[in-house]
Amino acid sequence: MRAFNWRFWQWSLATQILVGLLIGASCGLLVQALGTGARLDAFITNVTAPVGQIFLRLIFMVIVPLVISAIALGVAGMGDLRQLGRVGVKCLGMTLLLAGASVAIGLVLVNVIQPGHYLSAEKSAALEKQYGSAAQEKVTQGGQSVSVTGFLLGLIPTNPIAEAAKIFTAQDDGKALLAVMVFSVLVGLAIISCPEERTRALTAFFDSVFTISLKIIDFAMKLAPVCVACLAFNVTARLGFEIVTTLGAYVVTVMLGYLIHGLVTYPVVLRTLGGKSPIAFYREIQEVIYTAFGTSSSNATLPVSLEVAEQKLKLPPQLSRFVLTVGATANQNGTALYEGVTVLFLAQVFGVDLSLGQQIVVALLCILAGIGTAGVPGGSLPLVVGVLVTVGVPGEAIAIILGIDRFLDMCRTVLNVTGDLVIAVVVAGKDRGGALPPQA
Repeated sequence: MRAFNWRFWQWSLATQILVGLLIGASCGLLVQALGTGARLDAFITNVTAPVGQIFLRLIFMVIVPLVISAIALGVAGMGDLRQLGRVGVKCLGMTLLLAGASVAIGLVLVNVIQPGHYLSAEKSAALEKQYGSAAQEKVTQGGQSVSVTGFLLGLIPTNPIAEAAKIFTAQDDGKALLAVMVFSVLVGLAIISCPEERTRALTAFFDSVFTISLKIIDFAMKLAPVCVACLAFNVTARLGFEIVTTLGAYVVTVMLGYLIHGLVTYPVVLRTLGGKSPIAFYREIQEVIYTAFGTSSSNATLPVSLEVAEQKLKLPPQLSRFVLTVGATANQNGTALYEGVTVLFLAQVFGVDLSLGQQIVVALLCILAGIGTAGVPGGSLPLVVGVLVTVGVPGEAIAIILGIDRFLDMCRTVLNVTGDLVIAVVVAGKDRGGALPPQA
């Protein structure tokens, strides 16, 4: 039997974060049981809160460059739609269909179960005090009536740089991030429409920005164990065991959404649009599921997905390589479901009552965010923060779910890569004779 390694710094990052969460939460629960007071508030304000802010600010700073570069590259990666013909259009259509269905499932579940309401009004008020009152300005702005015409025009920014600068500020009217996303989609479509030799430099630039953004996230994740411990301490020291019950309801809601989407939506699409037996499909992609769950990364699972698509599912290599490669970034419908549930859950926790129209905006944001999510562990966190701020919830609220995000990340990665293979089966089943992208 191999001896246990007591060197904390040699453990996996997921284990370090989990241990940090447990230590921070345990200390917080102990302090809360002993009674809170001015000394605790001073300790949180001057010690643990600033340490936790280091991690959060590193995440915040890359949201705008990550969103613009990831979405532009994801859309541009669809290739020349004039040559792809029906294959490219159907691939994009299936991506939007599955993402829309996943977000709809998540929003229905979170409205029915309402996991955020398991927290008492007193504890919710404590959270609002802890994370500041800046969100109230956004709630007020969000409650102001806006005409349909005004909303649609607001999606097309006259100055995308100015809109990007509004994010995380009091001037954010709730549409800044969505406007930046729409701008990014238009940039991606424009890249597709132009000759490759004229856009190669811009594509390389976006690719570099995307890579650098991921590296900054990687820096932040290295600090995550200590920062998560501080963030967990901050929450549990003020809220006690009640926050644990609330998080349990949140996890149940997310997992139920995953199961419905994976065991109902995917089989229906496979049978009706792909002419494929769902049972046979899941039996043939077992290796992909195990790899995705273990790595929590769509990008890391891509080689296995390509091999399974060609050898087990018997899909045309030229088609499967295109669909799966693009899907590793552009088809993250499991992540879109998770983001929708998380945003509404935290809105409930903070007492932010979102109207039907605001929830539709959340759905659109999550669908677009699913296109721009990095296929790496923790890649969805910056975009979740961006959507939170848009609906009037403090971005720092992401700290509440950080400790359990790793497990949910493993599960949603399975849903993401499975969705990529579902789309590949559907496109291959209907368009075997259609135009395909040139083989690399």
